Amino acid sequence: MYKVKVYVTLRESVLDPQGKAVTHSLHSLNYKQVADVRIGKYMELTVEKSERDIDEIVNEMCRSLLVNPVIEDYRYEVEECVAQ
Repeated sequence: MYKVKVYVTLRESVLDPQGKAVTHSLHSLNYKQVADVRIGKYMELTVEKSERDIDEIVNEMCRSLLVNPVIEDYRYEVEECVAQ
């Protein structure tokens, strides 16, 4: 079994209005040292072992459902879980 951590972020070229709103709010709370905020998503998946390569499976899931490839980038980490 694998634990897969998927991190999804907006591409650099895409405006992030939610991030701008958080930046503005932090400035209004006197955290002036914050230069920029970008908002993303984090997903944790538990995936059963199979005949297929785990990287192939994760990339396929990301491209087909978890990520909008037009505006988002992703990266992931795979950890093998020990059965208990």
